Parts: sequence; C-alpha cells; structure tokens
Amino acid sequence: MSKQVRVRYAPSPTGHPHIGNIRTALFNWLFARRNNGKFIVRVEDTDQERLVPGAVDSILEGLQWLGIDWDEGPQVGGDFGSYYQSERLGHYSDAANTLINTGYAYRCYCTRERLSDLRESQKANKQSIGYDGHCRSLAVSDINELDSSGASYVVRFKMPLDGTTSVNDIIRGEVEWQNHLLDDFVLLKSDGFPTYHLAVVVDDNLMDISHVLRAEEWLSSTPRHLLIYQALGFTPPKFGHLPMILGPDKSKLSKRHGATSILEYRDEGYLPDALKNFMVLLGWSLDDHSDVIPLETIKNEFSLDRVGKPASIFDIERLQWMNGVYIRDLADENLADLMLPFIVGDTESCIDRDYLLRVVPLIKERMKTLVESKDITSYFFDSDVGCSKIQIIQKGMDSLQTSAALENIISAVKKLDPYVSANIEEVLRAACAESDLKPREFFGLIRSAVTGRDATPPLFELMEVLGKDSTLLRLDKALSLL
Repeated sequence: MSKQVRVRYAPSPTGHPHIGNIRTALFNWLFARRNNGKFIVRVEDTDQERLVPGAVDSILEGLQWLGIDWDEGPQVGGDFGSYYQSERLGHYSDAANTLINTGYAYRCYCTRERLSDLRESQKANKQSIGYDGHCRSLAVSDINELDSSGASYVVRFKMPLDGTTSVNDIIRGEVEWQNHLLDDFVLLKSDGFPTYHLAVVVDDNLMDISHVLRAEEWLSSTPRHLLIYQALGFTPPKFGHLPMILGPDKSKLSKRHGATSILEYRDEGYLPDALKNFMVLLGWSLDDHSDVIPLETIKNEFSLDRVGKPASIFDIERLQWMNGVYIRDLADENLADLMLPFIVGDTESCIDRDYLLRVVPLIKERMKTLVESKDITSYFFDSDVGCSKIQIIQKGMDSLQTSAALENIISAVKKLDPYVSANIEEVLRAACAESDLKPREFFGLIRSAVTGRDATPPLFELMEVLGKDSTLLRLDKALSLL
C-alpha cells in the first residue's frame, strides 16, 4: 500500500462497549498491525443527551484489558488531536459553512412540530419517511427575516435529485444507491453539535484515515458520506463493512444471547486472548477448519480478503469451550494467579498459593471460565462441605450399611503411610473388595463425604491434595450425621 495505513475505532460513549463494537476495534487493530500502520481511538461524544457517565473509561479499560493498544487517542495523544469530537466543534462549523457557501447545504428552520406533522402525514399516506426539502430553496429575504427573529435552525445537506452514488467496498464489492431515494439529512444540529455524518467525514479527513472498517449497519450511510467528501473536495478513504453478528437463532444479537459488555466478560472470567480469538472468527477465517489460533498467527495472517459477507453467529457455548482450551493451555502458576482474585473475591480470606498450585492440575481440565474458580475449588479450602445425610447414603444403601462402610474407610485411611495417591488407591480398592459394596457405592460414599459433590477430579489424587488429617476430619463429620 503506497499510503500509510491509518485506521480508527470511533466509539460513541452512549453505552458500554459490547461484542459487536469491540469486534470492530479488533479488526481495525489487526489490520493496522498487519500493515505496519496506525490504530487511532477517537471518542465520538457529540450526542450529548445520550452520554453515559463512565462509558469512555469503560471503553478504554476494555481495550486495555484485551491488549488492544492504540497509537493515537485519549491517554496517549497524537498529532491530530483532540481525539474527543466535543472538543473539535470549530472544525465541523467551518465545514458546514463551507458547504452552505458552495451550495451543497442550507439552513433548515422547520420546527419540531412541522417535522412531526410531516412524518405523520407520510405514514398516513404510506410514503417514504424523510425530509421534504421545505427549506431547500428559501428566498434570501425569508432567510434574513428568520435570522432576525432569532429562529433556530439546523444545517442540511442538499442531496442530488438524480444520479447514483456508489462505493467499491473492500468486503462487499460494488454497491450503488439512487440519490433521489435519500432525503436532505442534517449535518449540524441547532445546538452547534454535528451529526455523525458530518463529524465522521471531517475527522477522518483531518486525521488522514486511509481505511474505514465499520459494521454493516453503517453501509446505508456511506452514500451520504461520499457525497460530503465530494462536496468538500476531500479524497475519501477506502471502505469495508464488516458482517453482522447474529444470535444462534439468527435474530439480532442481544443480551439474551450473552452479548454483555466487554468488561463483564472479564468479570466472568474469560481470558483476553480467548475472547480475541473468538471475536476474530466472527467474520474472518484463517482457513476452513482452524478454531483455536495463536494471537501471533492471527496478527501475521489477518487480511480483509478473508473477511466474509455473510452474518456471523455468536455462540456463547463456543466461546466457553474456546476459553476452556485457553485455560488448559496456561501454565499452572499463571492459572493459579488468575484464579486467586475469583476465589478470594471481596473477602479478606488468605489463600495458600503453594496449596492452590497443587489443586490447579486437578481442576483445570474441568474449567471453562475463571469465575468457576471459587465453586470448583471450594471443598479444597473448606472442610465443611455441606454434605447432607441423604447425599452421603448412596443409592441402594441404608444408614447402617453406610455407617459400617465409613468406619472401615476411616480405619483404612488412618493406617495409610505414605499418604500418596498410589497408596491411597491400592488400600481403598482392597477395602472395597473386602466389603459387600459395589465400587460405585463405596467410592461414591467417599467422594460425597470428603467433597460434598457427586462429580470431582480423580478421587485418589484429590484425597492426596486434601491431606490425611483433612480427609479424616471430613469422613468423621459424615459419620456423625448418620
């Protein structure tokens, strides 16, 4: 590419960043890194009424957690700042005045009441909803009179009444629109703030953006943007519109599909690299079979010609599976460090890290997210496993059988020396063979008594990690319930 790649992620802080939003950031970041370009973050905060307190911090924190670093933008600065649109109003005002003076835009003085009546009339007559051009050709005398009276106005773009506008989209190919089907849209609101359409064109030009990679929902806005570029004499960037993300039922992605904010995924114990791997496959593919792909491979192989047009399906179960793969790939020491905050939580509990390192190999194969850490390890750290009499007595057994079996088990465990898994298994299997119980009953009883669970990691390794004293304490507690 002859021109340096400069791409931007331009979130609006009207909410917290979700999967679709961050997927756009990820694709832009990967494209920049693959092409030795610049990745810019620009905050599009012109919709002042809908700003959500803390949203900007949430957006930046989400990017940082994922490891998506930016070359220009908030916190890092750059030569093209400010990177907050609310601090760039002069640029938009100048552009709007230029468009008015060159005949590509005009002041619209229509009141909210008139516009509301217009919409209702269009609905009643089954007409296309849009502005009717009422102020498009106002006489200069009318404009002067309205200005003298202090009437408020917006600035609208004067759409061509005929012809077509087209874009050669990097992902979708040639797309064409009939100009007469698009109404005269607002560029500058009455409060002096720009609409998205004006601000995005002005800023992308001033920031020398080379490629605009954004969600498919913005494709319909592209002809408006191209016409603004043309009217201002700017050279437009290349456009690429990323495929939609749908839920498993093929409906629009929503919270019921698991589409929560990015920081909620962090809090639920997903790993950044697993989430990046999952998100990049929502539209891009390395080949026709790879799922788990190292980040370095993704960064080295990412290209827009491997981004598809069809909608991608967001499957939370697939994300959980993939996260489990990444968890199992972690070194035990790293996993222990990541698990600790989830086990301790907001309490002041003190966890023995060396002991946790003995627990980790037993449970990591079963984990899908880090948030499971507390529950899946709880019986290792608390001898009160909450086992009930009903749970202790195995199917097909009665209270007397269970008491007798527990007494024999306790006796066998007391004699164990050394207390290691191989010895534990040998002694307890011999004790089981001498009893009148089936292995399912015998070992199910031990498992319930020492963990309070029906399913656990391998029992003998688990008992070794618990230690002889803790195991006997639990067996004694179980016996006391009968």
